[in-house]
Amino acid sequence: MININDSSSALPSALDDRSPAAATPADPRYAAKATEAAVKFEAFFISHMLRQMRSGTREMAGEDSVFKDPINSDMLEMADNLVADKMAGQRAFGIADAILRQLLPAASAPVSAKGAVKTDNIAAALNKSV
Repeated sequence: MININDSSSALPSALDDRSPAAATPADPRYAAKATEAAVKFEAFFISHMLRQMRSGTREMAGEDSVFKDPINSDMLEMADNLVADKMAGQRAFGIADAILRQLLPAASAPVSAKGAVKTDNIAAALNKSV
């Protein structure tokens, strides 16, 4: 049985404040991981929003509408995820910046969006300007 009041057994050593390996907001590795996590959360949020918008459109569409057709729904979902990743990488909604302001209060400015999260080759090919 775990005692809730006993902090020595409740926390892993990497998260323990007394541990020399404890991450601090000033640690560049912590800042990089926090930035990556914040951008991934923003991508998840945008992706979920797009999924809900597409679901609402499907529900409101008429029976003979092209939006009601389930063909290529998996490809549309993949495209929505790529759009969400790109928008999150550009910090379009500011969700990642809001999270980083809480996680990295000592930092005067958030880590720039460029280089924070690397996109894969597919997303890079889709994002080229025409």
